[in-house]
Amino acid sequence: MQPWSDTEESKLALAISALGGTGFPGALASWLQTLAAPDNLILLAFRDAGPPEVLLRQSRRPQVFSRLESDYLAGAYLLDPYHELHLSGAAAGPYRLRDIAPDAFQRSRYFTEYYRQTTLIDELAFLVRPAEGVSLTLCLGRDATSGRPFAAREIETCERLAPVVIALAARHWSGLAAKTGGRADLGARLLRPLASRGIALTPRQAEVALLILQGHSTASIGLRLGVSAQTVKVFRRQLYARCGLSSQAELFALMLPMLRER
Repeated sequence: MQPWSDTEESKLALAISALGGTGFPGALASWLQTLAAPDNLILLAFRDAGPPEVLLRQSRRPQVFSRLESDYLAGAYLLDPYHELHLSGAAAGPYRLRDIAPDAFQRSRYFTEYYRQTTLIDELAFLVRPAEGVSLTLCLGRDATSGRPFAAREIETCERLAPVVIALAARHWSGLAAKTGGRADLGARLLRPLASRGIALTPRQAEVALLILQGHSTASIGLRLGVSAQTVKVFRRQLYARCGLSSQAELFALMLPMLRER
């Protein structure tokens, strides 16, 4: 185990001293820089209803967050693996994107249409649950600024110190409140606007559509739904036929505006 430098210790001390004050987010980010040297950092508060709230963001490359408001917060977040962590009730802890993303994530339209343009190469997030119905995703990213993923030593350091990061963040943001309105039914969010366009899908077909857009392969969808790969292919053919589509790109173009509707 590598001993901490004076800088790491002093930055942690400053973060602890700032706890509960307006300077805490910046002090926490400064300490995290000494641990893993991320190119960018963003802190999102997810609730069961509504888009996430941005509590902190830093980047040296403007392109990383250039479409955050217009695309991600407007609806694309519903396809994000970290949003799925919130919905699934995952335990607080460190999560690397490559470990939690669906198996076909990098072939999904969400990845090619949104994620790729951010130039992000690697992401490691601390999932924090400061209050009922709220989760924080404190995400450290590597992008085209450095052009390299996190090193094994940096990942190990973040995993080892995750309890400290989580405890500090949970204490500071313990006053966050959940939004009323209940958990969003993503399938229903698709079914209603599709019906208004004369496209009648079953709830299962809508569920398959979402899993496709999130980056799940046929095999992965089958495991999630408890059906065979052949059955998933039937659902996919039915879905495309009813929507008059022939590709995932067309499916993404059709569905994303509907996910944005409130």
